[in-house]
Amino acid sequence: MGLELYLDLLSQPCRALYIFARTNNIPFEFKHVELMKGQHRTEEFRKVNMLMKVPALKDGSFTLAESIAILLYLARKFKTPDHWYPSDLQKRARVDEYLSWQHVNIRGKGSKLFLTKVLLPLLTGQPLSPEKLEGVTEELNVVLKQFEEKFLQDKPFIVGNEISLADLVALVELMQPVGAGYNLFEERPKLAAWRNRVEEAVGKQLCQEAHEGILNAKNLTADKIAPELLEHFKHQLLKQSS
Repeated sequence: MGLELYLDLLSQPCRALYIFARTNNIPFEFKHVELMKGQHRTEEFRKVNMLMKVPALKDGSFTLAESIAILLYLARKFKTPDHWYPSDLQKRARVDEYLSWQHVNIRGKGSKLFLTKVLLPLLTGQPLSPEKLEGVTEELNVVLKQFEEKFLQDKPFIVGNEISLADLVALVELMQPVGAGYNLFEERPKLAAWRNRVEEAVGKQLCQEAHEGILNAKNLTADKIAPELLEHFKHQLLKQSS
């Protein structure tokens, strides 16, 4: 039995895995788990990942959860080019540093903007207040400034002259707010140039394919979301915004 990746490309970490596997010619079977239909909450998927989250990996009888762990497993198993996760101690430490920081910063704030701008009005039936939108946008802008000044600086990529896992993970997260209609690259030339380099390094067409779904997410309607998932989102978002 070959390698199986359980993914939904609406999810940022799933897109990172998909792009990484495809760009490195890693053979895998794409198992589509539709989040909006609640397929990650089924008993069948629970056997693959009891945490009921995507992405998940199955390699024979071995299963693995958590996107960073899966990326590193693939990099090691398939001996991908060194630049992805450098053997040089300090370069690897830079990748680890970014991957550790991004969870509650780029990922946290980018996801919050996406959920607030796209899902909250859908769930409440009320338009989003300008004050609320301004608040979540400002939170994201703070971490974007940190990303540029601390991690990117004046380098082509986060670790230096070559793309690494850090750049790929950063790009897919930054595309989430873009999917909500906030083009954060527009007034940030340094960030826009970095995005272009990352996309060129993995292939523009592959990036476009991976992000097609999320870039259409602003057209999402409530009838496309499983009822129990709607309730879950509503509880989470209203708790967040109270």
